[in-house]
Amino acid sequence: MRLRAAVFAAVMVLCAAPAFSQSCAMCYGSAKSTSKEGQRAINKGVIVLLLPPFAFMTLGIWMAVQYGNRRDLEQNQEHGFQA
Repeated sequence: MRLRAAVFAAVMVLCAAPAFSQSCAMCYGSAKSTSKEGQRAINKGVIVLLLPPFAFMTLGIWMAVQYGNRRDLEQNQEHGFQA
């Protein structure tokens, strides 16, 4: 199980590496040349745009874990195992 988790983590890190090279030099220059207020507004905008996907993913993972726990409990009760 630990080996599987380590392989999964390594694959995720290696797949994320190309994402760092996707920054646009023109976008970076435009954002950097704005005032401090504009830069703070861009940062806040990024956070606002990040929150809904993060919330949906968190909710989805929580629901999947709850479903799995409930299913395991029902299967154990069917087979006469004590929880």
